[in-house]
Amino acid sequence: MKILHRETERHVLAITVDNEPGILAKITGLFTARGYNIDSLTVADISEDHAISRITIVTNGPPPVIDQIEAQLDRLVPVHKVVDLTESGPHVERELALVKVVGTGDHRVEALRLADVFRARPVDTTTESFVFEITGPPDKIDSFIALMRDIGLVEVGRTGVVGMMRGAEGA
Repeated sequence: MKILHRETERHVLAITVDNEPGILAKITGLFTARGYNIDSLTVADISEDHAISRITIVTNGPPPVIDQIEAQLDRLVPVHKVVDLTESGPHVERELALVKVVGTGDHRVEALRLADVFRARPVDTTTESFVFEITGPPDKIDSFIALMRDIGLVEVGRTGVVGMMRGAEGA
């Protein structure tokens, strides 16, 4: 008997919705009710009259599950458009993180050296700590955080992923 193993894939979904109370609850409820996980979620008002918002969700699953998620999102009344940036072609992803590191002496020097390599910017400095601001793809931020753990990482705050298609076309 041959066993088929479906690999899960990471997908970034850009969802354009009416900016109305309860829409985020509807969308996250859809994920929760069906046992889908949300790895990252960001929401922002994107229209001048505050009528439209964009929700960016990062999720994982085999292709049939991702297709089902898209179809179910598309059926929600306040949803205008669902775009799987991962499937649509080249796109840009960015995330912002604040990373607090405590240390003195060599640990402090190493934290500053690594921050420079990763282009992280100190936004708060005391004699015992730094808060670094770092932006970039999630894997860059993951790497920076992993290195800071050995130096004196005490706290991390992350915004979640935002993404956009490359080129002149809009999602």
